[in-house]
Amino acid sequence: MPWTSIALLQAASPEGRGLFDFFTQAGPVAKLILALLALFSLFSWAIMLGKLVQFRRADRQSSRFLEAFHRSARFSEVNAQAGKLHASPLVGIFQAGYAEIDSQIKQSREPEAGDRRDYRITSIAALQRSLTRAVGVELLGVSRWISFLATTAAATPFIGLFGTVWGIMMAFNDIGTSGSTSIVAVAPGIAEALINTAAGLAAAIPALVGYNYFANRVRRLRWVMEDFVLEFMNLAERNFT
Repeated sequence: MPWTSIALLQAASPEGRGLFDFFTQAGPVAKLILALLALFSLFSWAIMLGKLVQFRRADRQSSRFLEAFHRSARFSEVNAQAGKLHASPLVGIFQAGYAEIDSQIKQSREPEAGDRRDYRITSIAALQRSLTRAVGVELLGVSRWISFLATTAAATPFIGLFGTVWGIMMAFNDIGTSGSTSIVAVAPGIAEALINTAAGLAAAIPALVGYNYFANRVRRLRWVMEDFVLEFMNLAERNFT
């Protein structure tokens, strides 16, 4: 769990007790719930940091690849540059299209020497299917693990709420056992119960923000890839049909 969340929980807790103090003094069910929420939070933060690095590299290398793509006169020249820019999803799409064009040309008759017009592709539809499939593969790669953030945002508040309900049940059971209804006797048990809800929210809120941010980045990247597919198809149709 991020340090800011822990500091807020510690400041709000009675007698300045922190989350670790609640964890050590809680029962086995509460400990299990707090440990589970901590794992959800740690995995979420690891995914968000990893995705942030991945998208930054993809954006940077995609810009370089598009510059090379627009500057080069031949697909073979672009393919040579693409090997250095694997972090860009556009590279995977280009390589899939380039491989399909190369395969179709090899299956057709051999071109006569010096006659570039004999380089022909036999099926535009097959090329489009290859590019569409490549877009799907690249989207799967960039969106991997993002769904875990949505799971964290949706599940951890309810996990924390379950811990709170369980803790309140135990607190009322202690009241019934001791026969004391004093707020001094009840407050520690209630506070330990409510810390589960706070921990669930501390795990869920960053995950929700991260999921919305990266889902938007994936949508924008998909638009870029689809635009590149259209540009690739136009060039292929002009030069190989």
